Amino acid sequence: MHAVISVQQLQQQFNDPKLVIIDCRHDLSDPQAGRNAYLASHIKGAYFLHLDEDLAGVLTGHNGRHPLPDPAVLAKKLGALGIDAQSHVVAYDASGGPFAARLWFLLRWLGFERCQVLDGGWAAWLQAEGALASGPATMPAQKEFLVQLQPDYIVNVDAVLANLSVPQFTVIDARSAERFAGRGETLDAIGGHIPGAKNRFFMLNLDQGYFKSSEQLHNEWRDLMGDIPSTEWVQQCGSGVTACHNLLAMELAGFKGGRLYAGSWSEWCSDASRPMVLSSELA
Repeated sequence: MHAVISVQQLQQQFNDPKLVIIDCRHDLSDPQAGRNAYLASHIKGAYFLHLDEDLAGVLTGHNGRHPLPDPAVLAKKLGALGIDAQSHVVAYDASGGPFAARLWFLLRWLGFERCQVLDGGWAAWLQAEGALASGPATMPAQKEFLVQLQPDYIVNVDAVLANLSVPQFTVIDARSAERFAGRGETLDAIGGHIPGAKNRFFMLNLDQGYFKSSEQLHNEWRDLMGDIPSTEWVQQCGSGVTACHNLLAMELAGFKGGRLYAGSWSEWCSDASRPMVLSSELA
């Protein structure tokens, strides 16, 4: 299944009983903004999942701002939305796709591949005058979401640390060039990046709010990574969310095998003993 779906394609499948649409809108600076926006207006029939409450796990202070959720807990929530092995899930947000891509990645991590991100998201749906609704959703009958966890889709902090001494993969940071350089950091206590990491700002995957063509993405990623096999690309960002956008772009570009360092910079910088490239060293 193609990683993204257009508004026109979604409208053609709108009455398919297997279709489950998930609203993933979120604002990192206002955690309730996404839910409030959903209640005010959303794609007709869509359900809402919250980044902090549903698409992330319990914070310990040392596992990053958006650690991976417990697979069993997330599976129960997905089943409560009527999602099972036969479902077709389409996720959308209003930020260019990073929060929808987080759900896309989590579903694949759980072993579910019938999932897509709506290209252009909320703005594209409004522009097409797609069907809307408001208020809370009427919940469907509970279904069983079976987990077939794909542990190879992720790497942990210990693997990233070991990689500094014995390189096995290349880390790619999805944050802006400014944050990668340690400047203008507002979300994490320390600004900088993991030594040896490359930088690919996730918004570079888009052109006017839509994903670039597969050919263009392929060329841009190959220009960045050279001859490094895509199985050796590990995506990270500030907290493991926008890195999923890069993973989705990799998929669109035809590069398989990318992995996620879910803890990302927010986990990495929580321990001062870990090597860091700080803004003062880049001056």
